[in-house]
Amino acid sequence: MSPLEIRASVSLAAIFALRLLGLFLILPVFAVYAPSIPGGNDPTLVGLALGIYGLTQGVLQIPYGVASDRWGRKPVIAAGLVVFAMGSFVAAAADDIFWTIVGRAIQGAGAISAAVTASIADATRDEHRTKAMALVGASVGVTFAGSLVLAPALYPMIGVKGLFALTGILVIGAIGVLIWIVPSAPQTAESSAAHSNDRIWLNPQLLRLNVGIFVLHTVLMAMFVVLPALLVIRGGLPLSEHWKVYLPVVLLSFALMMKPLMIAERRALIRPLFIGSIVLVLAALLGLVLHGASLLWLGVWLLVFFIGFNILEACLPSLVSRVAPASAKGLALGIYNTAQALGLFAGGVMGGLVAQRWGVEAVFGFAALVTAAWCLIAVGMQEVPIKASAAPMG
Repeated sequence: MSPLEIRASVSLAAIFALRLLGLFLILPVFAVYAPSIPGGNDPTLVGLALGIYGLTQGVLQIPYGVASDRWGRKPVIAAGLVVFAMGSFVAAAADDIFWTIVGRAIQGAGAISAAVTASIADATRDEHRTKAMALVGASVGVTFAGSLVLAPALYPMIGVKGLFALTGILVIGAIGVLIWIVPSAPQTAESSAAHSNDRIWLNPQLLRLNVGIFVLHTVLMAMFVVLPALLVIRGGLPLSEHWKVYLPVVLLSFALMMKPLMIAERRALIRPLFIGSIVLVLAALLGLVLHGASLLWLGVWLLVFFIGFNILEACLPSLVSRVAPASAKGLALGIYNTAQALGLFAGGVMGGLVAQRWGVEAVFGFAALVTAAWCLIAVGMQEVPIKASAAPMG
């Protein structure tokens, strides 16, 4: 990767991380805090406060992506970060669950994921794009694991209101990174009028990839409906110590995923790596069904799952950006990120329903069944050629 590609990838990954750190810090402690405010004893409202972020995020991903195609990536990302910061401060000032829900909804309205991933696609060559996307994925994983360590330590000192305020401050910091560090995206000579929306919405390759991210995040959220309880009941691990499993699993999975990704990109073998990673996720889910009764085996299967998951998280947006025409990457990645957000919502709902009716193992069985169906769909995917290009100047 050229110095400019590295700078763009690292700085945009930092924006993702700063935004998501504030978001993730809330998750481990909000359920403990909620009963202390009016309306917080209603589990439905507490769930809505956590989930409405994903709903507004999913609704607005496509408009933000299209806007970034038309008016440029940086202005749209900056606007989204400002909206997210406003939502954080509204939630910090909230005195009841209803205003907390409003704040979370405004946070979700800062739906910049499509614009950020489109910026990475603009700034990197095909042969390095998956590595750049993997860097973003790594920042998300490390941020999530770090939040599990930081949140219990910060909560007694500043409370949830303080965590929301910290979220707003971190996002303001991300705006500074955007303005002063992220390089401007190169201009494309391709006219956006040259491609109809139908070619983006109905493209078979893009449809396969959008189905893939929907399934992947459905599976992830369904797992996390039951996983914390499993770590407590089967693993004997208190909630405050779950990071001792998550952190090493996430870090080791990133260490183990990079070499296969680099080899696959260099030898144009992304398709077999992609399908093999789906199989790896499927194997981990079946392992959790059949052999997940101890903390050791839970850790082993989680490691296998996250190796496959992280490879797929890096490959999917990279492939979308390669298949989509240059002038419509924002739209294509907006649709992709909408499918991702809807997958999180579907996974939470389905995971809860399946666990309530048929138990914990059934959740992993449901996830395995959905993943197997995705594998059959992905087999028809074509290898996306890597377009050789000169290194960006900068």
